[in-house]
Amino acid sequence: MDRLELDRLTELLRECAGEGEGVDVDGDVLDTPFLDLGYDSLALLQVTGVIERDHDLMLDEEALDEAETPRQYLDLVNGALAARTAA
Repeated sequence: MDRLELDRLTELLRECAGEGEGVDVDGDVLDTPFLDLGYDSLALLQVTGVIERDHDLMLDEEALDEAETPRQYLDLVNGALAARTAA
């Protein structure tokens, strides 16, 4: 089963939007808001596009807008991946 892990998410964030000064996304950031990590909605939109392309998946944009932390984002993406695999 496909699964997106935090290390891959942070890698995608860096690739798509860089890394903010003084922000360590390698630490325990699962519950840190994306804005505190230096990533805005445009960065997440870019990451979402890569994930959708790489996994041949369409994600719920409204639900993704509600995801304010990496944990919430990963839960949504992995739920969609699991649902696709189960179907």
